[in-house]
Amino acid sequence: MISETLQKARDFEAKYAPFIPDSQRPAFHATPSIGWTNDPNGFSLYRGEYHLFYQYHPYSCEWGPMHWGHVKTRDFLHWERLPVALAPDMEYDKNGCFSGSAIELPDGRQMIVYTGVRRRLSPDGRMEEVQTQCQAIGDGVNYDKWPANPVLTDKDLPAGGSALDFRDPKVWRDEDGVYRMVVGNRTPDGSGAILLYESEDAVNWQLAATLDSSRNQYGRMWECPDFFPLDGKQVLFTSPQEMSPIGLEFHAGNGTVCLIGSYDPATHQFQRENVQAIDYGIDFYAPQTLLTPDGRRVMIAWMQNWNTLGGKPHDCRWFGQMSLPRELSVRDGRLIQVPVRELEAYRRDKVTYQSVLVNSETNLHGLRGRMVDMTVTVRPVSRGSYASFRVNVARDGEFATTIRYKPDTSILKIDRTRSGSNADIVHTRSFLVRPRDGEIKLRIVLDRFSVEVFVNDGEQAASATIYTPQEADAISFDAEGSVLVDVEKYDIVIPS
Repeated sequence: MISETLQKARDFEAKYAPFIPDSQRPAFHATPSIGWTNDPNGFSLYRGEYHLFYQYHPYSCEWGPMHWGHVKTRDFLHWERLPVALAPDMEYDKNGCFSGSAIELPDGRQMIVYTGVRRRLSPDGRMEEVQTQCQAIGDGVNYDKWPANPVLTDKDLPAGGSALDFRDPKVWRDEDGVYRMVVGNRTPDGSGAILLYESEDAVNWQLAATLDSSRNQYGRMWECPDFFPLDGKQVLFTSPQEMSPIGLEFHAGNGTVCLIGSYDPATHQFQRENVQAIDYGIDFYAPQTLLTPDGRRVMIAWMQNWNTLGGKPHDCRWFGQMSLPRELSVRDGRLIQVPVRELEAYRRDKVTYQSVLVNSETNLHGLRGRMVDMTVTVRPVSRGSYASFRVNVARDGEFATTIRYKPDTSILKIDRTRSGSNADIVHTRSFLVRPRDGEIKLRIVLDRFSVEVFVNDGEQAASATIYTPQEADAISFDAEGSVLVDVEKYDIVIPS
């Protein structure tokens, strides 16, 4: 049954979203119909199509009572808008339907699992949010909340677990037919952990284990978990709050962490072997993955960050977008990510250059655009022949977004200081890349309001949103010293 609250959101969306022209949106990144979005939710395969839900406040471009927006796709690039899926309309979720996931059930229905939030006044007079796990069942458009909600409460937490930080369930069904779910929680030491639950019927859940915990090493509360096998390893994703910087690997604030290791399903023991950031850029949070029918593990994330919200345009009608979906693998114990291969079907007008000498500002014919897939390979002319190399995109006389590499330190830097925002927020991010004797390979994907950089065939990725005027579309190179540059550039054309 569609509640009055849900119908109101659907009516608002249907009435006002058409006023936003497609030219004012990214061409191939998912955005909300109107208003605000943050975390991707329910990224899943259902009846042969990929569904993506998202945290949603349709009534303004500010965070508000969380709904679930809804889109679907067949190729990860064309996004069909569907009506709002969930609204905060029950006692247990009246202050928000927070993040969660979705799965196709054996009977053909789609099950959503999400965090319901209600506020209460604490004994000492503070307002606090009680978080529980809830379910809804539907047909890909309309969803009925489970009569026995919530299915997980504070009674299902381990000793010392927090009912105020208990959220973001990610559900799947294993080959043994058992449903499993990971949920983020805050532990007695004030930091975060990931809990594992099991169910035979997808309704009655039991705590199976604490998979891993921060122990105040990698941030505080661990949000938005995902847990999956990949290339013979087991991968645990989480998005910690209140991170402290660790060298150039993890920055301060809200970050993302990938833990790679081994997992014993009999004992539910996860053993870390490597810990790394997922994305090294400015805007990336709350990633979620799905498994495609052809066996690919594909990830999408909110291409924004809680620490950079002040950069939104003052007159925007939508705010927040998703990353380009990425194919994941593990190589040499590290996470590898590259754009989904479906992007290649929309590449047009190939432009190539080989061994171009760059020793000052260089502009090459045919290199411009704001919807671009471009690979740049940089080699030193001789050992120590250059101190730095820069790629400038979305550029004109006033604006530019710069990717700079210094071979002596192996530091790559993204700088969007001149990318359309005058807000006093983070505009640069630097990170270490694997040294390769001065050589570096950068695949740069541009959409109207973003840049995503994939380093050395996906060894690292870095994302940033930009609000540069669309007329700023020049691409140029420059070097301190001398380098040889190979370029392969395509325009991305997404038919309407």
